[in-house]
Amino acid sequence: MSYHQKKCSRRELIKYMAFGAAIPFIWGFSNTTKSEAAKASKAQMKYQDEPNGSEKCSNCIQFIPSETPDANGNCKVVQGSISPEGWCTAFAPKS
Repeated sequence: MSYHQKKCSRRELIKYMAFGAAIPFIWGFSNTTKSEAAKASKAQMKYQDEPNGSEKCSNCIQFIPSETPDANGNCKVVQGSISPEGWCTAFAPKS
């Protein structure tokens, strides 16, 4: 019994290596898109750039601050750039 192995050309080898190297980038992009898509739009959450009385994003558990306190941050619930002085219907005060 003899075994015949198919030899892989250099071109095929480079093609497989390029595809293998691209997988982490494709996977990372699709995960980022899914997490952002899971968030609600500003319109859905009635987001506004001004506080609602003493309620504001910087005092909310959903707010993810930027490196500086005055710069816009992100939110766990709402898409896009979020002002620390803003407010939306997802407001939940920090304990």
